[in-house]
Formats: sequence, structure tokens, C-alpha cells
Amino acid sequence: MLSPESAPAPARALRRAPRRGAVVGRWLRAGLLRSAAILLLLAVWEAAPRAGLVDATFLPPVSEVARAWWDLLGDGQLGEHTRASLTRSFGGFAIAVVIAVPLGLLIGWYRPVAAFLGPLLELFRNTAALALLPVFVLLLGIGETSKVSIVVYACVWPILLNTISAVGNADPTLVRLARSMDLSTPRLFQKVILPSAVPVIFTGIRLAGAVSILVLVAAEMIGAKAGLGYLINASQFNFAIPQMYAGIVTISAIGVAFNQVLVTIERRLSLWRVPVA
Repeated sequence: MLSPESAPAPARALRRAPRRGAVVGRWLRAGLLRSAAILLLLAVWEAAPRAGLVDATFLPPVSEVARAWWDLLGDGQLGEHTRASLTRSFGGFAIAVVIAVPLGLLIGWYRPVAAFLGPLLELFRNTAALALLPVFVLLLGIGETSKVSIVVYACVWPILLNTISAVGNADPTLVRLARSMDLSTPRLFQKVILPSAVPVIFTGIRLAGAVSILVLVAAEMIGAKAGLGYLINASQFNFAIPQMYAGIVTISAIGVAFNQVLVTIERRLSLWRVPVA
């Protein structure tokens, strides 16, 4: 009797084909399951205005929104506004990551620093970023600096607080074990604290990614000449409702894509973790 390795190549290919088909089938079923709710929402969105369940003036069918989105893309307006928003949002987000992660590691690891900065953090963490938007505009003007600064302020807090929590809640058993092996403080931090803190830190980073877009849209509605927030606000004033929804859909799509990028990066940095059976 022939073993699988000694079987002729055509026979092995025939055995692999059903396996590949099963894998593809599972992917297709998973994709349909994940997209079913979105497809249902789009179907309801298209049918409700046409059936008169809602006023089509204020909630046009999704097909009209898609046509307006395509027109904005074709004449270059959508690309211009999207580039302006992404530059501000990702710039402020990157600055917040560079500031908040090292500061959070420092506060979480050194108790004197935490005791010194704790009251200040408690004061500002409970102050909403949008409540400070007029202050940023007064101090920095209505240009790019104030918009990027409000994004930095809003993004710093979820990253900072999650980083502090991640370091402070490191597994004490692992820490004691590492100390018993005479690891130096830098090596302990590198080998134990940082790897265990990565998932919680990335939770804060993902929250900050969503905040960076939402806060920016609100900031762009005040004094901006370009950006998706400006597009939505201007479309509302001009009663171009399909264009307004096109801007909203674009923001949602950017948020989903950005979150998936961060999830992919987190998985790459967490390859050491063993999944629980």
C-alpha cells in the first residue's frame, strides 16, 4: 500500500484540492457572516427613504449617497479634503504616541514620578478635549497648529492611562522570578514589563486612533478651509445632504481601516503570546 508521500503527484493534488476548497469555503462563510449586518443596514437605508418611511430629503437613499461620493471623488474634492484631514489626524496621533508611551512607562515604573504627576493627571484627564477647543483657538489661532494640538491632547490620555495601567499591573510572579534571576532593572523592563504591557498599550493606541479622527472632525468645523469636517459642515449649510453623508461615510471607512492597521501591528508585536486553548 502506497504511503501519502509515495502516491503519484496527481493523486496528491486531488487530495489537496478538497482541502483548499474547504478553506476557501470557510473564508467565504466568515466574510459573509461579518458583512451581513452591514449589508442589511445598507438595504434598509436604501429601502426606507424610497418607501416613504423617512423623509428622503434628510436621509437620501444610499445609492444617491454613493453617487455623490463618486462625484466628489471624480472632481478631486474628496481627495483634497481627505488628505487634509489625514495629515492633521495622523500627525497629531503620531505626536501623541511619541509623548504618551514613554511618559506612561516612566510614570508606571517609578512611583515618585507617579506621586508627583498624579494630581495633575487627574485634573486634566477629566477635562474634555472639545471643551478646550476655544482655548486652543484663542492661544494658537485657527490655523493648523490648533487643530493638530487638540488632536494631540485628545489622543494622549487613552494612550497614557493604558500605558500606566499596563506597567503597574504587570504579573508580580513574573517580576519576582525575573529578579530572582538577577536581571538588571533595564533587562527586567525589556524582557518582562514591556512584552506583557504591549496588548494593553495597544488598546489605548487603538482608542486614540478613533479619537484622533472624531475630535479632528469637530475641530475642522470651526475655521477650517479644507478637511472632511469642513466638507460635512459646508454641505449641511448648502443643503447638499448626499455630499454630507458621503463625508460621514468616508470618515467611518477611514476609522475602520486605521483600526485594522493598528490591530495588525499589535499582532506582529505580540507573536510571543501563546493562545489559550
